[in-house]
Amino acid sequence: MEKVVTAILGGGQGSRLWPLTRDRAKPAVPVGGKFRLIDIPISNSLYAGIDRIFVITQFNSASLHRHIAQTYRFDAFSSGFVNILAAELTTERQDWFQGTADAVRQTLPRLLEPNPPEVLILSGDQLYLMDIAQFVKTHREKKADLTIAVKPVTREEAPGLGILHLDPSGRVVSFVEKPKEAEQLDALALDEQTRSALGFPAPPGSYLASMGIYVFQPEVLKELLIGSTTIDFGREVIPQALSQYKVYAFPHNKYWADIGTIPSFHQANLDLTLPLPPLNLYDPEFRIYTHPRFLPGTKVNECFVQCSILGEGSILSGSRVTDSIIGVREVVRAGAIVERSVIMGASFWESLPDDSTQVPLGIGRDCHIKNAIVDFDARIGDGSKLINAAGVQEADADNYVIREGIIVVPKNAVIPPGTVI
Repeated sequence: MEKVVTAILGGGQGSRLWPLTRDRAKPAVPVGGKFRLIDIPISNSLYAGIDRIFVITQFNSASLHRHIAQTYRFDAFSSGFVNILAAELTTERQDWFQGTADAVRQTLPRLLEPNPPEVLILSGDQLYLMDIAQFVKTHREKKADLTIAVKPVTREEAPGLGILHLDPSGRVVSFVEKPKEAEQLDALALDEQTRSALGFPAPPGSYLASMGIYVFQPEVLKELLIGSTTIDFGREVIPQALSQYKVYAFPHNKYWADIGTIPSFHQANLDLTLPLPPLNLYDPEFRIYTHPRFLPGTKVNECFVQCSILGEGSILSGSRVTDSIIGVREVVRAGAIVERSVIMGASFWESLPDDSTQVPLGIGRDCHIKNAIVDFDARIGDGSKLINAAGVQEADADNYVIREGIIVVPKNAVIPPGTVI
């Protein structure tokens, strides 16, 4: 297992997650109060014993590079590494990455240089815990050329995903990217024989969706990409591979979330605050690794806190926090109410003089924040109401945006005292 190479796709510009991706790559977006999205695929890979990891990215990669450099340091007696492969222009290539397959094609010489027995391809913007070691072992047992991780979804979810149809052995016989027609959906529905053969419960009439997680034989990956103009795995490479190679599915019936939009990001974070969260970050056998900050514990002074996660080093005084995440070093002042919100935290503690007119870092006194995302180092002035009482679905302003009803305050933004959004 230690000879396998992992390639993590950093994604495109992340326009649907803007403004969270305004100053950082999508995999560097904070999640869960203390982690970054990139920590999820890296931890999944490390848990499987795979520690030769490449992260492929091209947009706003400075903060991602810094996080990886500070977090994933292996000792001198290990051959493990986590390396950034940023898009680069060469005499042969004058274009940036055009899609997932093109990104792997352009970096393929680096990926294959360690001569791996398999290449594991993961996405940098998903939230899940998977037994990657079993994934690779299943690939080997079936002597597959390509294995795709799949999960059951409903008919309503199927048109937004790549849907596979299998035979009872688990081999993929057809693949349709985002099927819309009723006839297509009827043909792709999971039949009873295949459902039983897969060995895990999938509701009748469900569909199997690709998770964008693959194990390739290196020579097969090379044959599919080199000399080809394909740019996307789902739309082009996978359908092409079905007629030439042995392609199998690996079922995953646990939690998985694709963090592609502001609402999906908001909900995935709030899911972590549930009494029994669908993604268990408290499993001692499967820890998520991240940058060690060596911060003191959370300080709570006369507060009401319910179903929430409080990041290390945060300070809450006389406030009410429900169904929310309070990130590292965040300060929530007296009288503030935070509901169903993700407050990412701060990168430093601040001490302003008593006569300062500057809005202090954190959440001010008597603020009310509901259904919002507040990015790092934002300043919310006293008495501000970020509650979207009018139910506005889309809006853009200098210091905030609204996406599908969710208020997003960008990194370093200042909300003046008394502001009502």
